[in-house]
Amino acid sequence: LKVDVLALGMLSAIRRSLEMISAWRGAPLALKDIPEGDEATYAMIQRAETVGVFQIESRAQMSMLPRLKPKNYYDLVIQVSIVRPGPIQGGMVHPYLRRREGKEAPRYERPELEAVLSRTLGVPLFQEQVIEIAMVAGNFTPGEADQVRRSMAAWKHKGGLEPIRDRLYAGMAQNGYTPDFARRIFEMILGFGDYGFPESHAASFALLAYASSWLKCHHPAAFFAGLLNSQPMGFYAPAQLVREARRVGVEVRPVDVSASLWESGLEPATGGAPALRLGLALVKGFNEAAARRIELARTSRAFSGVDDLCHRAALNARERRALADADALRPIAGHRHAARWAALGVQRLPGLLAGHAAPEASARWPCCARAWIACGCAAPKNCRSCRTVLPCASADSSSTASGRRPPRARCS
Repeated sequence: LKVDVLALGMLSAIRRSLEMISAWRGAPLALKDIPEGDEATYAMIQRAETVGVFQIESRAQMSMLPRLKPKNYYDLVIQVSIVRPGPIQGGMVHPYLRRREGKEAPRYERPELEAVLSRTLGVPLFQEQVIEIAMVAGNFTPGEADQVRRSMAAWKHKGGLEPIRDRLYAGMAQNGYTPDFARRIFEMILGFGDYGFPESHAASFALLAYASSWLKCHHPAAFFAGLLNSQPMGFYAPAQLVREARRVGVEVRPVDVSASLWESGLEPATGGAPALRLGLALVKGFNEAAARRIELARTSRAFSGVDDLCHRAALNARERRALADADALRPIAGHRHAARWAALGVQRLPGLLAGHAAPEASARWPCCARAWIACGCAAPKNCRSCRTVLPCASADSSSTASGRRPPRARCS
């Protein structure tokens, strides 16, 4: 008995998503509660809208989905398995698609193979089928067939498939199979050595593929929150997942020191569906301990500014800079550039002043100051851009006195 125990990141993502949905609805939702055969979910899969979904999210899988058009659970088992070196190198993909579309009738080299291949329309797609063919068509004993399985995984490193090839060809010829069919079966064995799926693996993976697809279809905010909180995993970076979340209609709210937790989560939004609040874990160079300090400091009262945040959460220069670069200080400091200046200006005051901020009024330099020139009057004028009131420059300003032609006046 061979048992594989796989530690999959998608299991963590699904668990986190289900926990968020349960908390949001106030009722428990487990993997076993996901309904089977949901039409909307399969319609989404057939459109290849599977970014972030387990196993069927790669470009190769997404290109196959509109052609195979999975309609039920076993179709997903086929989908998970068919885009693999084994079926591809064995030339089994296109015959299966033609037979599935009704363009070609299923064919069996001999009647005894129908029991082995009927579920895949006469095309061997799984490791178990190749092993069964070796036993049924090549006269392999169960022990020899198990050696075929072992050799499929090790032949590139250790070699030694020549005896199996010769034994397979001889047994299949003895039973009346064509040399071409025997050659294709052996090529599949070589392909499975690169990467081929047992049907048992495919069945387990298809279950997770369907569950993750159902979550994306019906609870997209929780689905993407679970994915973001389980990074790194899958084919797509967090930025691509966030973009996909927006594409499917999720309201994505940015990282915010006034609202974000360490992990991404759900927040109330208009329309009934929750919004996705990005977590501080997505800030490059930030750490969980600092995020927990921010969460704790926020429970007493809101932050009045960057100084208040940095003193109450004990943020060092690196942590302040990371938050400013991620635009996570916008609610208390304005745009990213202003936040960087505010973060750089934080001081640790000594003695009795420690932990207190000394806010200063920001000096506003008129946007037109460099272009403020003489226009022949002495009355105050307003800049058209920032409306700052300044007197007109005197006729003997440095720009005219130096002989340089001044820029066009902006007096109004």
